[in-house]
Amino acid sequence: MKELLKEVLTEQHAYTDESYIKRSFPDTLIQCQEIIVISGIRRCGKSTLLRQLRNDNNESDYYINFDDERLLQFKADDFRVLHELFIEMFGEQHTFYFDEIQNIPEWERFVRRLFDSGNKVFLTGSNATMLSRELGTRLTGRHLSYELFPFSFREYLSFSGHEFHYDDVYKTKARATLSKYFEEYLYNGGFPQYLKNKNPDYLRSLFENILYRDVMVRNKLTNERELLELVYFLASNAAKLSSYNSLTGATGIKSPTTVKNYIEYISNTYMLYQLNRFDYSVKKQIQNPKKTYFVDNALASKLGFSFSSNKGRFLENLVFVELRRRKAEMYYHSGKHECDFLIRDGANIINAVQVCHNFNHAETQAREIKGVQEAMDMYNLSSGLILTHDHEESLQLKGKTVEVKMVWKWLLEEG
Repeated sequence: MKELLKEVLTEQHAYTDESYIKRSFPDTLIQCQEIIVISGIRRCGKSTLLRQLRNDNNESDYYINFDDERLLQFKADDFRVLHELFIEMFGEQHTFYFDEIQNIPEWERFVRRLFDSGNKVFLTGSNATMLSRELGTRLTGRHLSYELFPFSFREYLSFSGHEFHYDDVYKTKARATLSKYFEEYLYNGGFPQYLKNKNPDYLRSLFENILYRDVMVRNKLTNERELLELVYFLASNAAKLSSYNSLTGATGIKSPTTVKNYIEYISNTYMLYQLNRFDYSVKKQIQNPKKTYFVDNALASKLGFSFSSNKGRFLENLVFVELRRRKAEMYYHSGKHECDFLIRDGANIINAVQVCHNFNHAETQAREIKGVQEAMDMYNLSSGLILTHDHEESLQLKGKTVEVKMVWKWLLEEG
């Protein structure tokens, strides 16, 4: 194992790429003593973020990516050999970087020992359940988590070579340029490698990698057809309501419990998320239909619905991901009318957000206003937000304010 590890370390450290887009990352997480866990879907940039952190740190050499087929036989006992090799090859350091750590059984024992010895540890992982299980046992109170997503709109602008200044939102020519880039971003999504070549086979390969390695193999599943039909249906109906019972009829899966389990396994890969209807009863929240969103519009388009005929749902999917990026605790509202997102802080609902592609259509405008107004009244909010494709104004409704903003401008605000 020692010679193999030496080969892997030598090759992994020989790879350098300084052309990456610098990702936003809180300084507080760099400076704190806790173990930092960076989670997110495969290929969203976790390894690149680790490289960025290493480049900004004097101690950068204790790095290994466990998503390497040569390390399939790596066991917990081999961490001792790895640590010895780190010292032998790079000298003594106290900062460790472990990529895709969940691939190694009982990794948390070694990481706990490193932490207890006063070392700083950065981890990445692509499976929510496996990470949370280990973190919740031996590493409780010793770690801080950070969820990474594909590029934000601001990061997409950097990738496209556009230097953004916030004053641009007030300049006619600059606004037109930003609107053009937003149209691209809405459709192309934010997976860095896909944006480089726009090859749809890349998204297909990514999906298959997640489905077979992170869902089927990891959970010992064999019915590939059922999983594929479920994912394709959910992608084709993103931002729409569905229940486990309704999904059995739509996909041919016989049991609602099986549907529930499948969705949980897929959610653990960070590929999709489910949103509950708000209710003060947790039991009712669980029982009510849910809305499904995908982590990236390009991936959702590849798996399911067409962009040209579903711009409204693409827009809503994009807003959901951005709200999650901003760490919002979200629900949807459904009463006589509907509101896409309720934002909760502790015991209180603090904001109501509606998403609408074409706000200029009178019937659509009335429906969207009624939805956000009902939510504001029900949760005693003085203001609400409607995000649209190309309209902005401030509405006064019975002493309450509804701000109508263009999505691209909202995306560029500080979250």
